[in-house]
Amino acid sequence: MPNEPRKVLCIHSFAGAGRCSLSIITPVLAAMGFQPVALPTVLLSTHTGGLGQPARLDCCGWCHEALAHYHALGFAPDCIYTGYLGSPALTELAAEAFRLWPDAYKVLDPAVADGGRLYAGISPEAFEGVRALAGMADVILPNLTEAKLLLGLDPAEPAGPVDGEEALALAGQLAAEGRQALVTGIPMGRYIGCAGGGTDPFVVRHLRVGRNYHGTGDLFGAIVTGALLRGNALSAAADAAAGFVAQAIQNTPPTADERYGVWFEPLLARLAPQS
Repeated sequence: MPNEPRKVLCIHSFAGAGRCSLSIITPVLAAMGFQPVALPTVLLSTHTGGLGQPARLDCCGWCHEALAHYHALGFAPDCIYTGYLGSPALTELAAEAFRLWPDAYKVLDPAVADGGRLYAGISPEAFEGVRALAGMADVILPNLTEAKLLLGLDPAEPAGPVDGEEALALAGQLAAEGRQALVTGIPMGRYIGCAGGGTDPFVVRHLRVGRNYHGTGDLFGAIVTGALLRGNALSAAADAAAGFVAQAIQNTPPTADERYGVWFEPLLARLAPQS
């Protein structure tokens, strides 16, 4: 009999409409041959990017009960993947999962800031909770702003575009404690990463498509996670993820409403394990 698929505990929000968070992460990981186990931290009618005020249901209490149930069952995820954690209570939820399964491979998308500042609603306490999680993670996937904040730097300095040398230095510093780091949001479609352990930072380049869609960061992060679990190097995982995101954007008609994300679903078969 074939082996049971490895389990990935996905701690993230769930939006009913708008391709993002768990509605992207779970089908992508399933297509890649893993068993995603969704832990929805908050239920939203839509994501929060330009679709009005969504209906919202906080699930933090339920999530703690779910973790306790899983642990009592002897459930053991092979990987824990965390995304948006907008409150101290949710960062503590993720920390609880990290403590319950210390041997799980831990991937953290900080999801706290962009454009030189913290997202609205992210308190200093919530950010410090994410910073603590970064210290426990095996891989972190910050954008430029988050990379600077995690290192205690002013994210607004310097003004203007970040050059390649600075981004490479950031990746190297983030990986200094033995974890792997991949910095996204680099101009000209570049992704800067460092695998740690004294290795040199690397650059992955992909043509940047001139359209912006919600959820592409979640798509990128899910593919990176799956590729790493397959045994790929971080540079190869980043290259595969960047290429798939570009394909998904090109597969989306230019007239489609960008708020509802990219049409990635017809391309999922391309992620399936090769026999």
